[in-house]
Amino acid sequence: MALTAQVDALIRPSTLGLGGAPLGNLFRAVTDDDAIATIQRAATAGVTYFDTAPHYGQGLSEHRLGTALRHVSRERFGVSTKVGRLLRADARAPRDQNGYIDVLPFVQRYDYSYDGTLRSLEDSLQRLGLARIDIAYVHDLDAVTHGSAQPQRFREAIEGAIPALAQLKSEGALAGYGIGVNDVQVCVDTLAVTDIDVILLAGRYTLADQSSLAALLPECLRRDVAVVAGGAFNSGILATGSRPRDGTAPQFNYAPASSDIVARVAAIESVCAQFAVPLQAAALQFPAAHPVVVNVLVGARSAAELDANLGYARFPIPPEFWNALRDQRLIDPSAPLPGDSVATRR
Repeated sequence: MALTAQVDALIRPSTLGLGGAPLGNLFRAVTDDDAIATIQRAATAGVTYFDTAPHYGQGLSEHRLGTALRHVSRERFGVSTKVGRLLRADARAPRDQNGYIDVLPFVQRYDYSYDGTLRSLEDSLQRLGLARIDIAYVHDLDAVTHGSAQPQRFREAIEGAIPALAQLKSEGALAGYGIGVNDVQVCVDTLAVTDIDVILLAGRYTLADQSSLAALLPECLRRDVAVVAGGAFNSGILATGSRPRDGTAPQFNYAPASSDIVARVAAIESVCAQFAVPLQAAALQFPAAHPVVVNVLVGARSAAELDANLGYARFPIPPEFWNALRDQRLIDPSAPLPGDSVATRR
């Protein structure tokens, strides 16, 4: 299994992909104008991969992405969205849901079935205003999301969603499919029972968390499964640093960072200061060095924030910086470093 050459060519050259969660008003509202300007700025700056999901603002992110890209040549960008949640219109729907603010008037329910997957993608095409989606991810199959129902949801996805996506790919309606999660174990479990093209893994292969390195990424390399690295800032601490800001503790994976993580990031910041390297630049460039990683996905709420991230992704970092992190055991000794030989890359 592998992504088609066309989609691989769209995803890989784009230094960063644009993640759509902030554009669905994750944690705070973004105006329509700012969201659309951010997406359009990304397109003009050379970003060729855009990710979204029905979950992001109850369809708001998909609406905004489609509006912003309407006048961009379809051959210039790749789009991924997700399945596993269906949206139903409800005039009484809360304006704030699931961490998203001022969302569209829909409520969601989980559905990983074959028919539910087809319905989800049809709905997403309508919201996006596009004739095709390039990559579809089965979204949030982990135990944190589903609790005791996770085994049932996982089985439903393996028996329903994955075959539906495989059928769509065989018909040419999709260029690739996989899972979009922030849990390593569910990735390992998925690869044990089915073939997929790509994993969108959020927050588990970062400068602060390489928990996917031992069990998952070598298997992806062996199986030729691409990885899109999401959550490069671990929801905050690798963007804001280890010190509290405005009385708020640094965030790590959507919760206050533990003392161990704070200490680890503080030590990384010391090396950054020694080499005059911005923490954000190191965070964005580190995951891209692994041979299975085809894109680093990062969110932005404004064109200025996007431009800053693009600058960090291009910031010149000397090899000595990465060696210092490795020597101090601040990154896994087996992790590929930027500048290492790329001979084994996909």
